[in-house]
Amino acid sequence: MFPLYDDNPTGRTPVMTYGLITVCVVVFFYQVGLDAPQLKLFIQTWAVIPRELFTDFDREWFTLVSSQFLHGGLWHLAGNMWFLWLFGNNLEDVLGRGPFLCFYLLCGMVAAFVQAGVTANSGIPLIGASGAIAGVMGGYIVRFPQAQIHTLLILVIFITVIRIPAVVYLGFWIVFETLRAAATEPGMPGIAYLAHVAGFLAGAVLLPLWSERRD
Repeated sequence: MFPLYDDNPTGRTPVMTYGLITVCVVVFFYQVGLDAPQLKLFIQTWAVIPRELFTDFDREWFTLVSSQFLHGGLWHLAGNMWFLWLFGNNLEDVLGRGPFLCFYLLCGMVAAFVQAGVTANSGIPLIGASGAIAGVMGGYIVRFPQAQIHTLLILVIFITVIRIPAVVYLGFWIVFETLRAAATEPGMPGIAYLAHVAGFLAGAVLLPLWSERRD
Protein backbone atom coordinates (compact mmCIF):
# COMPACT_ATOMS: atom_id res chain seq x y z
CA MET A 1 0.00 0.00 0.00
CA PHE A 2 1.36 3.37 -1.01
CA PRO A 3 -0.18 6.69 0.12
CA LEU A 4 -0.99 9.09 -2.72
CA TYR A 5 -2.63 12.07 -1.03
CA ASP A 6 -4.99 12.98 1.81
CA ASP A 7 -8.35 14.72 2.15
CA ASN A 8 -6.87 17.33 4.45
CA PRO A 9 -6.55 20.79 2.86
CA THR A 10 -4.15 23.40 4.21
CA GLY A 11 -4.82 27.08 4.74
CA ARG A 12 -1.50 28.42 3.51
CA THR A 13 1.57 27.48 1.48
CA PRO A 14 3.80 25.04 3.41
CA VAL A 15 6.98 27.04 2.92
CA MET A 16 9.00 25.17 5.54
CA THR A 17 8.04 21.78 4.15
CA TYR A 18 9.10 22.96 0.70
CA GLY A 19 12.32 24.26 2.21
CA LEU A 20 13.20 21.00 3.95
CA ILE A 21 12.56 19.05 0.76
CA THR A 22 14.67 21.48 -1.24
CA VAL A 23 17.62 21.26 1.16
CA CYS A 24 17.52 17.46 1.16
CA VAL A 25 17.43 17.36 -2.65
CA VAL A 26 20.26 19.88 -3.01
CA VAL A 27 22.44 18.02 -0.50
CA PHE A 28 21.76 14.72 -2.24
CA PHE A 29 22.84 15.99 -5.62
CA TYR A 30 25.88 17.55 -4.01
CA GLN A 31 26.72 14.07 -2.66
CA VAL A 32 26.24 12.56 -6.11
CA GLY A 33 28.85 14.94 -7.51
CA LEU A 34 31.55 13.85 -5.05
CA ASP A 35 34.15 11.22 -5.85
CA ALA A 36 34.52 8.22 -3.54
CA PRO A 37 37.12 9.68 -1.12
CA GLN A 38 35.27 12.99 -0.92
CA LEU A 39 31.95 11.26 -0.30
CA LYS A 40 33.45 9.10 2.45
CA LEU A 41 34.83 12.19 4.18
CA PHE A 42 31.52 14.05 3.72
CA ILE A 43 29.55 11.21 5.30
CA GLN A 44 32.06 10.76 8.12
CA THR A 45 31.79 14.48 8.90
CA TRP A 46 28.02 15.01 8.76
CA ALA A 47 26.47 11.62 9.54
CA VAL A 48 25.88 10.26 13.03
CA ILE A 49 28.67 7.80 13.87
CA PRO A 50 27.46 6.21 17.12
CA ARG A 51 30.95 5.47 18.44
CA GLU A 52 32.09 9.05 17.82
CA LEU A 53 28.86 10.58 19.09
CA PHE A 54 29.16 8.96 22.50
CA THR A 55 32.94 9.34 22.69
CA ASP A 56 32.95 13.08 21.99
CA PHE A 57 29.37 14.31 22.30
CA ASP A 58 30.36 17.99 22.64
CA ARG A 59 31.89 17.91 19.15
CA GLU A 60 29.53 15.45 17.48
CA TRP A 61 26.06 16.42 18.72
CA PHE A 62 25.41 18.55 15.62
CA THR A 63 25.38 15.39 13.50
CA LEU A 64 22.02 14.55 15.10
CA VAL A 65 20.73 17.43 12.94
CA SER A 66 23.01 17.35 9.90
CA SER A 67 22.49 13.61 9.31
CA GLN A 68 18.80 14.30 8.66
CA PHE A 69 19.68 15.95 5.36
CA LEU A 70 21.80 13.10 3.97
CA HIS A 71 20.46 10.16 1.98
CA GLY A 72 21.94 6.92 0.74
CA GLY A 73 20.32 6.77 -2.68
CA LEU A 74 17.66 8.19 -4.97
CA TRP A 75 14.88 5.90 -3.74
CA HIS A 76 15.78 6.64 -0.12
CA LEU A 77 15.47 10.34 -0.88
CA ALA A 78 12.31 10.07 -3.01
CA GLY A 79 10.42 7.94 -0.49
CA ASN A 80 11.29 10.21 2.42
CA MET A 81 10.42 13.39 0.57
CA TRP A 82 7.06 12.01 -0.57
CA PHE A 83 6.05 11.15 2.99
CA LEU A 84 7.32 14.51 4.23
CA TRP A 85 5.20 16.32 1.64
CA LEU A 86 2.11 14.22 2.33
CA PHE A 87 2.09 14.56 6.10
CA GLY A 88 4.27 17.61 6.76
CA ASN A 89 2.17 20.28 5.07
CA ASN A 90 -0.76 19.81 7.43
CA LEU A 91 1.36 19.88 10.59
CA GLU A 92 3.13 23.00 9.37
CA ASP A 93 -0.27 24.56 8.76
CA VAL A 94 -1.44 24.03 12.33
CA LEU A 95 1.88 24.61 14.13
CA GLY A 96 3.31 27.48 12.11
CA ARG A 97 6.55 27.45 10.17
CA GLY A 98 9.11 28.01 12.93
CA PRO A 99 7.53 25.67 15.46
CA PHE A 100 7.09 23.01 12.76
CA LEU A 101 10.79 23.17 11.92
CA CYS A 102 11.72 22.81 15.60
CA PHE A 103 9.30 19.90 15.97
CA TYR A 104 10.69 18.18 12.87
CA LEU A 105 14.34 18.53 13.85
CA LEU A 106 13.70 17.51 17.46
CA CYS A 107 11.92 14.33 16.39
CA GLY A 108 14.80 13.55 14.06
CA MET A 109 17.33 14.11 16.83
CA VAL A 110 15.45 11.82 19.20
CA ALA A 111 15.22 9.13 16.51
CA ALA A 112 18.92 9.28 15.66
CA PHE A 113 19.96 9.38 19.32
CA VAL A 114 17.91 6.30 20.19
CA GLN A 115 19.18 4.35 17.17
CA ALA A 116 22.75 5.34 17.98
CA GLY A 117 22.24 4.51 21.63
CA VAL A 118 21.57 0.81 20.99
CA THR A 119 24.68 0.60 18.80
CA ALA A 120 26.97 2.90 20.77
CA ASN A 121 30.16 1.09 19.70
CA SER A 122 29.28 1.03 16.00
CA GLY A 123 31.23 2.89 13.34
CA ILE A 124 28.45 2.57 10.76
CA PRO A 125 27.07 6.01 9.76
CA LEU A 126 23.40 6.82 10.38
CA ILE A 127 21.84 9.07 7.74
CA GLY A 128 18.40 10.06 6.47
CA ALA A 129 15.31 12.08 7.28
CA SER A 130 13.24 9.00 8.12
CA GLY A 131 13.27 9.54 11.89
CA ALA A 132 12.15 13.16 11.58
CA ILE A 133 9.46 12.24 9.06
CA ALA A 134 8.28 9.42 11.31
CA GLY A 135 7.89 12.10 13.98
CA VAL A 136 5.73 14.10 11.60
CA MET A 137 3.63 10.98 11.02
CA GLY A 138 3.32 10.46 14.77
CA GLY A 139 2.11 14.03 15.14
CA TYR A 140 -0.27 13.60 12.21
CA ILE A 141 -1.98 10.55 13.72
CA VAL A 142 -2.60 12.49 16.93
CA ARG A 143 -3.82 15.68 15.25
CA PHE A 144 -5.67 14.24 12.23
CA PRO A 145 -6.70 10.66 13.08
CA GLN A 146 -9.76 10.68 10.83
CA ALA A 147 -8.14 12.30 7.79
CA GLN A 148 -8.62 10.06 4.76
CA ILE A 149 -5.47 8.79 3.07
CA HIS A 150 -5.99 7.89 -0.59
CA THR A 151 -3.85 4.78 -0.93
CA LEU A 152 -2.70 2.78 -3.93
CA LEU A 153 -3.48 -0.89 -3.31
CA ILE A 154 -1.85 -3.56 -5.47
CA LEU A 155 -2.91 -7.20 -5.08
CA VAL A 156 -1.13 -9.25 -7.76
CA ILE A 157 -2.92 -7.97 -10.92
CA PHE A 158 -5.65 -6.06 -9.05
CA ILE A 159 -4.84 -2.35 -8.69
CA THR A 160 -7.11 0.22 -7.09
CA VAL A 161 -7.13 3.32 -4.89
CA ILE A 162 -8.84 3.13 -1.51
CA ARG A 163 -9.45 5.62 1.27
CA ILE A 164 -8.04 4.70 4.68
CA PRO A 165 -8.36 6.77 7.88
CA ALA A 166 -4.98 8.08 9.00
CA VAL A 167 -5.31 6.33 12.34
CA VAL A 168 -5.59 3.00 10.50
CA TYR A 169 -2.93 3.60 7.86
CA LEU A 170 -0.37 5.05 10.25
CA GLY A 171 -1.36 2.58 12.95
CA PHE A 172 -0.51 -0.34 10.69
CA TRP A 173 2.66 1.43 9.58
CA ILE A 174 4.05 1.83 13.10
CA VAL A 175 3.10 -1.75 14.04
CA PHE A 176 5.03 -3.12 11.06
CA GLU A 177 7.99 -0.82 11.73
CA THR A 178 8.06 -2.00 15.35
CA LEU A 179 8.02 -5.65 14.25
CA ARG A 180 10.84 -4.97 11.80
CA ALA A 181 12.84 -3.18 14.50
CA ALA A 182 12.41 -6.14 16.82
CA ALA A 183 13.56 -8.55 14.13
CA THR A 184 16.59 -6.50 13.02
CA GLU A 185 20.04 -7.03 14.48
CA PRO A 186 21.16 -3.73 16.08
CA GLY A 187 24.28 -2.29 14.53
CA MET A 188 23.95 -4.04 11.19
CA PRO A 189 23.93 -2.02 7.95
CA GLY A 190 20.49 -1.38 6.48
CA ILE A 191 17.31 0.43 7.41
CA ALA A 192 17.24 1.92 10.91
CA TYR A 193 13.77 0.73 11.89
CA LEU A 194 14.28 1.62 15.54
CA ALA A 195 14.83 5.24 14.50
CA HIS A 196 11.45 5.14 12.76
CA VAL A 197 9.75 3.86 15.89
CA ALA A 198 11.52 6.34 18.16
CA GLY A 199 10.73 9.26 15.84
CA PHE A 200 7.07 8.29 15.55
CA LEU A 201 6.65 7.99 19.32
CA ALA A 202 8.48 11.28 19.85
CA GLY A 203 6.12 13.01 17.42
CA ALA A 204 3.01 11.49 19.00
CA VAL A 205 4.14 12.52 22.49
CA LEU A 206 5.44 15.98 21.60
CA LEU A 207 2.62 17.13 19.31
CA PRO A 208 0.10 17.73 22.13
CA LEU A 209 2.72 19.87 23.89
CA TRP A 210 3.18 22.13 20.87
CA SER A 211 0.99 25.23 20.68
CA GLU A 212 -0.91 25.68 17.45
CA ARG A 213 -0.24 28.84 15.44
CA ARG A 214 -2.24 31.94 16.28
CA ASP A 215 -1.82 33.83 12.97
